[in-house]
Order: sequence, then structure tokens, then C-alpha cells
Amino acid sequence: MFKGFRSFLLRGNVVDLAVGIVIGAAFTAVVTGFVTAFLTPLVGVATGAVGDFTARTFEIAGTSFPYGVFVNALISFVLVAAVIYFAVVVPVGRLQERFESAKPAPVAKADCPECLSAIPAAAVRCSFCTSELTGRTGFPSQTLQSR
Repeated sequence: MFKGFRSFLLRGNVVDLAVGIVIGAAFTAVVTGFVTAFLTPLVGVATGAVGDFTARTFEIAGTSFPYGVFVNALISFVLVAAVIYFAVVVPVGRLQERFESAKPAPVAKADCPECLSAIPAAAVRCSFCTSELTGRTGFPSQTLQSR
């Protein structure tokens, strides 16, 4: 029983997932701290508030609605999303583009005059109906060697 459990835990994808979750949680704490310490107070300076909207409320029929908690969470979400996009997504995308191998150009295609299947333009025979294509318009005039 423990042998199967151990092999389950030591599979590559389970360990990778665990490491990703731990790093994600640590990164979330860093980004949340950055937003709380620097960006939310800047929003408060720009709007003339203190930067913490949690104390803002309004009352209807004696019931208090703490809309400031929602505003604070909304500002935090937008700022965290912006920081993650501009600090992680954009640089990682550029890094992947840099190290990605160049994709080969697509092969030029032409339609077979007999069966109308798409085949390479440099083909001598159609791979679908096996008709000869040499000398026809749109195909190279290649000489067939007798076998």
C-alpha cells in the first residue's frame, strides 16, 4: 500500500504541480505586498483618499453597507492583475519568442486538376488519384524517368 502511494507522490507531474503551487503562493504574497505597500497608496494619493477604502460605508434603513471593502478588493485585484501581466506574462512571452525555433514556411499547395485535392505545387504526381501533373499549368514541367 505504501509502495503505491510513494510511487504516486514521486511521479513527475505531482511534484511539479506541488512546486508550482508553492511558488505561486509565494509569488502571490510578494505581489500582494507590493500592491498593498506601494500601488494602493498611490491610488489613494491620486483620488485624495488615504488609500484604504475599507472604512467607507453607506446606510439604508439603519443597515450599514461596507462598500469600501469591495472597492479595496477591486482595486487590489486590478492592480495585482496588471502587475502579474506586465511583470510576468509579457517578459515570459518575449523570452519564449526569443528561444523558440523559427517555424518553417508552409509548403506551396495547388489543386490537382483531376481530383481537386490540395497537393504540393512541386509534385509530379497527385498523391490522391496518382495522375501525372507534369506539363499542366501551375505545376513544374519535370521529366519523368522511366523505371
